[in-house]
Amino acid sequence: MQATRSGNFNGNGAQGGHAASGRGGAPKQKTDFKTLGRAVRYIGRYRWIAFLAYGSLFIATAAQLAVPQLVQNIIDTITTAYGAGEILKLPAAIQPVAAQRLGTTVEQLTKAQSTANQDLVVAMLAIVGFAILLAIFAFAQSFNAERVSQNVAYDFRSELFAKIQRLSFSYHDRNQTGQLMIRATDDVEKLRLFLGQGLVLALQAVVLLVAALIVLWLTNPSLTLVILPILPIAFVVFLVFGAITQPLFIQVQIRVSAMNTVLQENLAGLKVVKAFAREPQEQVRFAKTADDLLEQQLKVSRLFSFLFPIIFLIANLGQAAMLYFGGVQIIEGTLTLGQWQKFSLYLAYVFFPLGQLGFIINLMSQANASAHRIFEILDTKNDVEDKPNAMTLPEIHGNVKFDDVVFRYFKGGEPVLNHVSFEANAGQTIALLGATGSGKTTIINLIPRFYDASEGRVLIDGYDVRDVTLESLRSNIGIVLQETTLFTGTIRDNIAFGKPDATLEQVIAAAKAAAAHDFITSFPEGYDTPVGERGSTLSGGQKQRIAIARALLLNPRILILDDSTSSVDLATEYKIQQALDQLMKGRTSFVIAQRISTVVNADQIFVLDKGKIAARGTHEELLESSEIYAEIYSSQLMTDAEANAPELAMA
Repeated sequence: MQATRSGNFNGNGAQGGHAASGRGGAPKQKTDFKTLGRAVRYIGRYRWIAFLAYGSLFIATAAQLAVPQLVQNIIDTITTAYGAGEILKLPAAIQPVAAQRLGTTVEQLTKAQSTANQDLVVAMLAIVGFAILLAIFAFAQSFNAERVSQNVAYDFRSELFAKIQRLSFSYHDRNQTGQLMIRATDDVEKLRLFLGQGLVLALQAVVLLVAALIVLWLTNPSLTLVILPILPIAFVVFLVFGAITQPLFIQVQIRVSAMNTVLQENLAGLKVVKAFAREPQEQVRFAKTADDLLEQQLKVSRLFSFLFPIIFLIANLGQAAMLYFGGVQIIEGTLTLGQWQKFSLYLAYVFFPLGQLGFIINLMSQANASAHRIFEILDTKNDVEDKPNAMTLPEIHGNVKFDDVVFRYFKGGEPVLNHVSFEANAGQTIALLGATGSGKTTIINLIPRFYDASEGRVLIDGYDVRDVTLESLRSNIGIVLQETTLFTGTIRDNIAFGKPDATLEQVIAAAKAAAAHDFITSFPEGYDTPVGERGSTLSGGQKQRIAIARALLLNPRILILDDSTSSVDLATEYKIQQALDQLMKGRTSFVIAQRISTVVNADQIFVLDKGKIAARGTHEELLESSEIYAEIYSSQLMTDAEANAPELAMA
């Protein structure tokens, strides 16, 4: 087929481009997080669940921040009670003097000692209470964040599938199936992980950091100033590693896609691989893509192996500085032991986000790279789509007209169709003959707008196909392609694919018309027989007849048959042809056939050569007027005679 050849060429070209990208040959991409921000805005669709998640985060963080203050109270209570006990052991005459030196009275010391146990119990119960509160709201935060991320992932997968389904054939010609599959699965999952975990961790880190710094400043400004210079260093590390890792993760995804493409092609073509004993060579090809992926992943791992020690080094420097200067203040009597312990715990809340920095950068960089790849598809402009004011095609008679049509697969490329003009009246059968690459399949691809004409117009009942909606256009056209595609399900499901509400009687009628009923009923489960993946349990001829029944069930006004008897034997071909001769009556039919014997009764036969209609007419007219047609006819007669010679000799 013309489209297929072009698709293969484009696909190979795309593959070459991806391979180059995988080896570091891709153009450098500007690192920014605008695309990731666009993905994050999808959370707004689930604002109430997000409110529960992030509201729970704030409450859980507040409960976490309350504990160090309680720890200070416990330590201060213990040290005060211990000091009071030591003073109260002194002689009664000395106790007031000792208490006065500590800035208190004997009565206050006695009270502190007597209430110490009660204060400890209250503080411990408060810690347990805050721990329970933290556990409850941490669960609510985690669960609802996961709900949000799963819903957003569902939206992305649905939008990607819908977009890929609606993208024109020209897009699929340029992109490999494996590339699209990895974006709808692995890339979406990486983005989901960031939304469900990384974003929560990042927000939690910011809240903890800011709140802890405020408390530290209020507790001891001079000691807080000691550790503040460390934070800009950590922030710079964050920016640098974010800029470095994003392109690396893009390369990882490109190489994952390349490996997935090889896997998908081998699974789809497993019979061909086995038939040509190419298993060792295909293993080498897969190993090459796996090696490329491994190389890139190790490069990322080396970078993060360097990142984590740096982060912990920064955190430990801050901890060391706090220990020294805090110890000096304790010795000087300006800092109590309880305040020092509280400061240490809040400082951990400053350095804890730094410890998470590597993990957050990892998730964020992967998610940003994946978001770019996802929106690259979602933002792709479709070459074939409904106009803003497209009308619904009314009930048609089936007149088809090509008005000076030129078609190119690439802008500036050689035309595949070169100023083709013809008119098919309603009910006529149009046969298309010609060598491979002459433009036969391109003509039938332009009628349902699989592609749009580069120049000229394609008209149905006077309506330009570009002025009507795709759904209304294609619902009036029944198509049986040369390459039969069946879907997982039963035979009945596949016949009713274009009309799911069809009754069993309608399905059976279509199957009988396509000469498929007899072999279907020969199966134990009849019309409920599973067809297997891509129809693997059926023969080529059986699949072809089911595809014909699928098209006929729609009762279309225009029927397109792309060499639809190519996969059947002569006896089956005869049965199908008889059925088609009856069914094509009253419909405008376009038939691509390799054998002239199947189209001798066509109303018009077009002989195509190098994108032009070299000759047209009926069978008898073309035998007299077209040298190309007469040559094809003669060669097929000789081929049939040679094929029948052994049978005649035996007779």
